[in-house]
Amino acid sequence: MAKIGMVSLGCPKNTVDTEWALGDLKQEGHELTPNAEEADFIIINTCGFIDSAKRESIDAILDMARYKQEGVCKKIVVTGCLSERYSEELLKEIPEIDHLLGVHQYPQLKDIFSDAGRSVQTSERNLVGLPHQFYAQTPKRELTTPQYSAYLKLGEGCSNKCAFCIIPRMRGPFSSRPIDSIVEEAHVLAAGGVRELNLVSQDTTMYGIDLRMKNGLTVLLEELVRIETVQWLRLFYCYPTFIDESLMACIARHDKICNYIDVPLQHTQDEMLKAMKRQEREAGVRQMIARLRETIPGVALRTTFITGFPGETEDHFRHMADFVEEMRFDHVGVFAYSDEEGTTAFDFPNKVATEIALQRRDELLKIQNAIARENNDSKIGKILPVLVEGLDDEDDFLFTGRLASQGPGIDGQVILEECDANVGEIIPVLITGTADYDLIGKPA
Repeated sequence: MAKIGMVSLGCPKNTVDTEWALGDLKQEGHELTPNAEEADFIIINTCGFIDSAKRESIDAILDMARYKQEGVCKKIVVTGCLSERYSEELLKEIPEIDHLLGVHQYPQLKDIFSDAGRSVQTSERNLVGLPHQFYAQTPKRELTTPQYSAYLKLGEGCSNKCAFCIIPRMRGPFSSRPIDSIVEEAHVLAAGGVRELNLVSQDTTMYGIDLRMKNGLTVLLEELVRIETVQWLRLFYCYPTFIDESLMACIARHDKICNYIDVPLQHTQDEMLKAMKRQEREAGVRQMIARLRETIPGVALRTTFITGFPGETEDHFRHMADFVEEMRFDHVGVFAYSDEEGTTAFDFPNKVATEIALQRRDELLKIQNAIARENNDSKIGKILPVLVEGLDDEDDFLFTGRLASQGPGIDGQVILEECDANVGEIIPVLITGTADYDLIGKPA
């Protein structure tokens, strides 16, 4: 069988697609390798959401293509969002690409690599137009995350019509996975040593609506908390519209569900929210945040905002800045608006200059940085559970870990002194200090 290498870019949903594909190929008997120079085939699973992600994906394709001359690579296969969005352009501009698959053809990879990698069942380069194909049953995943932590994908696509977003056009409307499939996968992951499951989809709170489930996400969580060895469940991509009393009560009721919720708001001013084609308005958002904090004491809130959306005035921005100052979120991501062809907003007038959008982004981040430091300072002297992740990248004598209020890779970490705990273990830690976004502590 062939040796296969894979580069995965973009969001956690893409990470899950990559892991499913790798697991499927491994089950077919192929050998997986992290070394591009020894791979017979190289797959690049791309992101095509905004300009920076597109540039990163193109750079990765070009970087991997050189192994057709410098290594033993016979074929380059490009999958994911960028190929779904720009298949003809990619094939024209990058002749080194042998095959393109979109976001609905990952199971086709094993057909491309059939016959021990010596031939391809089709001579077509552009396979994006093939009928949608999904895994009949979820293959055993080949985790690219640490063994103790994994993303659990609840569905595909998105049914929201946000003016700035291309995802619904690339991935179609939201489609929930059957609950039995999700729970079965969670059990398999837990049996493999996963202790933390991070629930993701394009709109996690919409889970089950298309299956005619009442309170679908709550029903799913009630099943997942029964998995004995899973200790933390964390919710990402929860849109404000569907965060209801049932979900809040479920989070408050179960210790295994982290008091953490990721709620992308994108803006706070009603005129901007309407222009963005968001369903919520400021009054509803305020009410939702107040109920979350009342129902789940100490809940950590993560959100994201966009600066420089077409038509955003200085007053609109100041409104958002004041909102962030007032609400004191635990974690905030800020993105300057990216003008993406194919989105509704691409044809909007009154575009905001890029330099202004970037200035506003930086100002909003500066406000949040001060809040984050104060939030971290408030934890000094407390004993909190920490998931131990391993040795610090910069100091072999220190370990690092995360609180339940810190999502993997995005929300800072806890630097652990005098720690000899096992990786993947959750231990009580006394917080003794702070360092920028990070906390410092030692086992209690």
